[in-house]
This record gives sequence, structure tokens and C-alpha cells, in this order.
Amino acid sequence: MNEPPVGFWAQATADPERTVLVAADGARWTAGRLHAEANRLVHALRAAGLARGDSFAVVLPNGVEFLTAYLAASQAGFYLVPVNHHLVGPEIAWIVADSGSRVLIAHERFGDAARYAADEAGLPAERRYAVGADAGSGEGGGGGGIEGFRPYADLVGGQPDSVPADRTLGWVMNYTSGTTGRPRGIRRPLPGKLPEETYLGGFLGIFGIKPFDGNVHLVCSPLYHTAVLQFAGASLHIGHRLVLMDKWTPEEMLRLIDTYGCTHTHMVPTQFHRLLALPDDVRAAYDVSSMRHAIHGAAPCPDHVKRAMIEWWGHSVEEYYAASEGGGAFATAQDWLKKPGTVGRAWPISELAVLDDDGNGVPPGELGTVYMKMNTGGFSYHKDEAKTRKNRVGDFFTVGDLGYLDEDGYLFLRDRKIDMIISGGVNIYPAEIEAALLAHPAVADAAAFGIPHDDWGEAVKAVVEPAPGHEPGEELAADVLAHCARLLAGYKRPASVDFIAAMPRDPNGKLYKRRLRDPYWEGRARPV
Repeated sequence: MNEPPVGFWAQATADPERTVLVAADGARWTAGRLHAEANRLVHALRAAGLARGDSFAVVLPNGVEFLTAYLAASQAGFYLVPVNHHLVGPEIAWIVADSGSRVLIAHERFGDAARYAADEAGLPAERRYAVGADAGSGEGGGGGGIEGFRPYADLVGGQPDSVPADRTLGWVMNYTSGTTGRPRGIRRPLPGKLPEETYLGGFLGIFGIKPFDGNVHLVCSPLYHTAVLQFAGASLHIGHRLVLMDKWTPEEMLRLIDTYGCTHTHMVPTQFHRLLALPDDVRAAYDVSSMRHAIHGAAPCPDHVKRAMIEWWGHSVEEYYAASEGGGAFATAQDWLKKPGTVGRAWPISELAVLDDDGNGVPPGELGTVYMKMNTGGFSYHKDEAKTRKNRVGDFFTVGDLGYLDEDGYLFLRDRKIDMIISGGVNIYPAEIEAALLAHPAVADAAAFGIPHDDWGEAVKAVVEPAPGHEPGEELAADVLAHCARLLAGYKRPASVDFIAAMPRDPNGKLYKRRLRDPYWEGRARPV
């Protein structure tokens, strides 16, 4: 095509036989087939009563159904609410209820948590649908087996594959955690435009990724992550083939890059660490020279890991800093080698500012709070105007990270929200963990924070002050951990529990968490 593509739907109409997706089981999907499935889902959701501006939630692995939901929402004016499938029932229930999702589609792999969430949120049977373990390849998949759920095949079965009427652009509404411990939906106003009137793949231009151009995008992380779905969706809209991984392993990633000539992907530093840990002969067995953009973010990357990846994969190793709310910076490998430690300069569609505590700009090189702004539009936190207004200066917002801009506009981070834990590239907020700990009858006071972990960067540590009459020890620790397992997703649960006679608090109740955390980091640099 000579002109920039205007979205997946136009491409699918023009060339329906082009392969656009390789599913995790190796099945190939053409543009026409994926288009038809997305159209069926739009008709099905409208038949279920959904209208423009309504939400539906999915608890799905990386598969065809996830992308079908994304494309359906995008052309019918719905909000797609992707739910982290590692969450437990109460956590999923909160998101389903808070988002006002009128339909829940879940994979039977996550059946217990999905059933609890649907019950808790009060969804009737006709609004719950289960995807089966045999789904994704199109060979009779989509049956599903979750008690109280109807098969996904019943939702889309019998629906026409024709282009739906009254097409209008919809959005993804991701949920991001906050220091209050309750995740909040990031909701952007619907533009009221046809899908083709917005260039949905333009985001990738920030990273120098071009339409078509023989590009193949490898989806190697869960699609429920904001950035992962944004990268995959944008790639699909500008004519790239997608290759899906269901469960990531380092050697399988190398095999897929070699087999399909993958050219770009989104990663986190933990994946770099595990790739580098492979034996030399395994690494040498696969050709990764097709990779043009191995873009990483979500967590700090140690300098030695970054250098080793650049030595192996060359200048394809690139970095970004961003927030789900919008805005960010980008650094090429050349940028980073020239200015080690930088996370880059502002995106063309974004602005960066470093401000002091009074909201005034600081000179280059001076530490302050990092603020961002997206020039393409704003956002609000769903049902939380106070949070929406908080931490803003004009049109700029902050997620609480500290850093500085140098004289050339390159951003360097020097700290982050002091209490946030980053484990394997995932943000974990201690307040939610502490709330769960304090719900245990034997816990008088509690703190959660990150401690060193060679693979994940940080692991979650809990320190507990036992309630009177309860003795600290292995039995109580095991009981506290079992209690957390019922309330928190696996990645949020403390890996271990230590006990303390009394928490270090000031007379006003402020916890001196650094006094608890610092001994665990003695002799080691905490990542910033």
C-alpha cells in the first residue's frame, strides 16, 4: 500500500487472505477470519443489550478471543476492561463491579476466580461466558466449562459476520493500582468518530516502527498489561503480523523470533535477565538478527544487563518510561550508550516536566518530581474525581517518580514512589497487602515492602507485629501466608513473614518503613 493504512478493518476488507495472526498453538488466522469473529462479537454484545459507552470485561490468556474483544470494542464504542488473570476472585469482582461491566468473558483456566467475581458482582447467567481450553485455533474452540457460565460459542454462535451498523470508536479501560490499594479504571472520553478517523497505529511511530515494512510483532507478555495490548493493537492496525505467546519461556521466545522473523516486541528487564542466563550454546542456536526493536520498560534495568543485551541483540534494545495514564519518554540504544542510565526524551505527542514541591520547574540537573502530559487528550480515574484531581499541575500529572532532566532534555530517574515494589516489571502497592495482613486476627500491625531478589528484582516481604496472645513463629507465619493466599493474587503475596515486637511509628502514627526495609538492602543498591 502506498498510503498509510487506516486500520485493521480496511486492511481486512482489502486483503482478507493475508495472515495477520499466529496463535499460541501455531494456528494461523487470516485478516478476513479475524474480522468476521470481531463482527460476530459486536452483534452478540449488542444483542445482549450493550450500547455505546458500555463496558465488558475479559479474563483471558493471550489468544484469539482477547484480540477479538479488542477489535469488537474498538469499532462498537464499547469500553474493553482487561483483567489481570492472576488476580483472585475478590480482586476481579471489584474491577467488574467498579467498571460497570455488563458482560464477563473468562477462560475456564481462571474459572474459580471468575465465578466468584461474577457472583459477587451480581452478573446474571446470560451475561457470563466461558472460553474453553480448546479455543484459539478455531477448531471447535470456545466451549468453556465454568459452573454458572454459558459457553462462549453460545454468545457468538449464529451471529452474522457482516460489518455492524453505527460503527464508532471505543477504547480500552485499563485498571491501575494506587496507593489506596484499590485499582482505578483509566477512562478516556469516547471521541464519537468512525474507527477509521483515528490513526490507531500512530503510537508505534514514536519508536520508529513503520507500517507494514515486513514487520512481525511478538506478543511475549500478557495482553492485560496496558503497554502490551497497546503495542499489539497498534501493530495489528498498521499491517503487522502478530505472533502470540501464551506462557513466556526464554528459549521459546528465541525459537519464535527465529521461526517467524519477529522484528519487534515489548519486554521487561526480568526477561532480559532470564535470556542472558541461558547457556551459550542455547543462545547461539537461534537467529535473532531479525529483531529491530526490543523495547523494554515497566521497571529499572540494571546497567550490566542492558549492556549485555545490547552486545547480544545490538541496537534493537530500546527503552521507554511511561504511565498507563499517558505520556512518556523514549531512549534508543545509541541514546543510552551516549547517556547511560537515561530513560530518554519526551515522545513527540508528550511533554515532560520536573517540578519542585510548589509546582515550579527546576533547572536542568536538579532533582524533582517527574510530571507528564499527553497532547492527544486527557483521562480521568473512573468514579474517583479526587484521585483524578490529585497530583496534577495544570494539564500535567505525576505518578510520584523523582528524577531530573539534563540540558539536552534527557530524563534520568533517581527514585520512585518510595514504597512501591517492582517485581518482574509489575508494580505492587504495599497498602493493599498491608490491608490484607491487618484482616488477620493475629496481626496487630503490619508492613509490606520489597527486598532483593536476584531474578525478579524485588520480592514482597511482610513484617508483622503479633496481636496480644499470639506467639511469633513458623506456625503463625504459615497461617498469615495462607490468609494472604485467599485474598491476594500470587504476585502480590508476601514470600515470607518476619515478626517484630513493635512497629517503628512516630507519635502521629507514621510508619518509619525505611527502618524496616534498609537492613534487607544492606550492601546492595536498591533499584531506582
